[in-house]
Amino acid sequence: MERKVAIIGAGISGLLACKYTLSKGYTPVVFESRSSIGGVWTQTFETTKLQTPRSIYQFSDFPWPSSVPEFPNHFQVLDYIVSYATHFNLLPHIKFNSEVLGIEYEGPSDEEVQAWELWSGTGEPFNSKGKWSITVKDTNSLSTEVYQVGFVILCVGQYSDVPKIPEFPAGKGPEAFRGKVIHSMEYAAMDFERAAEFIKGKRTTVVGFQKSALDIAMECSAANGALNPCRLLYRTEHWNIPDSYPWGVPLAYLYFNRFAELRVHKPGEGFFLSLLATILSPLKWGFSKFVETYVNQKLSLAKFGMVPEQSFHTDISSCLISSMPEEFYDRVEKGSIILKKAPKFSFCKEGIVVDGEASPLESDLVILATGFKGDEKLKDIFVSPTFQNHIIGSPDASIPLFRQCIHPRVPQLAVIGFSESVSNLYTSEMRSRWLAEFLDGTFKLPSIKEMEKDAERWDQYLKRYSEKHYRRSCIAALHIWYNDQLCKDMGWNPKRKKGFFAELFEPYGPLDYRPIS
Repeated sequence: MERKVAIIGAGISGLLACKYTLSKGYTPVVFESRSSIGGVWTQTFETTKLQTPRSIYQFSDFPWPSSVPEFPNHFQVLDYIVSYATHFNLLPHIKFNSEVLGIEYEGPSDEEVQAWELWSGTGEPFNSKGKWSITVKDTNSLSTEVYQVGFVILCVGQYSDVPKIPEFPAGKGPEAFRGKVIHSMEYAAMDFERAAEFIKGKRTTVVGFQKSALDIAMECSAANGALNPCRLLYRTEHWNIPDSYPWGVPLAYLYFNRFAELRVHKPGEGFFLSLLATILSPLKWGFSKFVETYVNQKLSLAKFGMVPEQSFHTDISSCLISSMPEEFYDRVEKGSIILKKAPKFSFCKEGIVVDGEASPLESDLVILATGFKGDEKLKDIFVSPTFQNHIIGSPDASIPLFRQCIHPRVPQLAVIGFSESVSNLYTSEMRSRWLAEFLDGTFKLPSIKEMEKDAERWDQYLKRYSEKHYRRSCIAALHIWYNDQLCKDMGWNPKRKKGFFAELFEPYGPLDYRPIS
């Protein structure tokens, strides 16, 4: 029992968790509801590409093939993931078509658990008095089976399965519309030929302005041209970038090195670092403006009325930066994509009514690229209402996870892949290695109160720099500082570069964390 670990989800995080728990002698069983590995990469749009250069979206011990371009397409990404799983023999540990209906903790009562001073009662990963029961449905036979394990790793992610649908007044939602309303999740589930046929010849409105919305708008534009232009309805402009080289400078040198992180206040920083962040705050503003002027000039944002109110630093601190599809604004200029700002809207028989406007936006099809309810997905996997409330925390705070992995009040369980960064593969690998070392007894967790205080400090950071998007738990602009904490816990040297200037100015990436004794 004690060496048995259950992993829920076989996306990037689940595969990494499987690989590193195996390396420590554990017996992981991975439950995957679909018939294949890859998570979000198994259902994409035809035009989907990797959002970041492949150099920061790679496994530390499994390089990309040299023939793959800097921004691989979705086929190449999925091939890379499958090759990784095959190379490390992870597939035999995965139970496909296995949907987890719920997990339930069996052991000490809720009252006893809440009285603990140390996580799981001892500060260690396992408790001989406690275990998790996992109810799993075979999606082919529809039969159910209950598994019991000593530890659970949730790798369910934020961006799948539970769509976020805007709320509308009674009688003014999708039911009032005579056309078709779907979520981007449903569009992504179609094969490419069916998706192209589905949008062909339709007056389509896409709601959203993140990557999914941009990709769908491009596909609609390609299918219908200016004859049936795609209308893109958005609430907030964002600093979506045309490339990773503002004014010829790699973005990584501006935001993904230690010098960049000296410009922000960090959770748990001392007096000197706090003072330094205050002194360097004008540079934070200057670097942000440097990128903003480039994006504005390159994409002619002012011409289209698309200059965001918030800073680039706020967007990158919120993980709200997307790569702008090539020729997007060319198509806006030619009329095959129409941009429409709509802080609030509702449905009518003919289409969409933007608040404050009398005439509806006539449509045949509305695609809601409005994101997912990741916190609800995380909550609903628990049977216990107590643990449901614990795991998602207060709506006025970020998800309260120590090291973005461990909830202080939920024993014998970790979460990998919920908090996001500029490269979720890179981040999930570091967390999986940290968790494997914890399971192996390399270190113990601090007291529950200390972990809760640490989570509060991160919440303050997120609210300061991500502003209203703090629930996304984005660590993109503080990734090295975050990794430093993981390294110190594991007994690693957090400084991975050679020389003072390299340590301060060279960007950090996955290869910097290749195993070092």
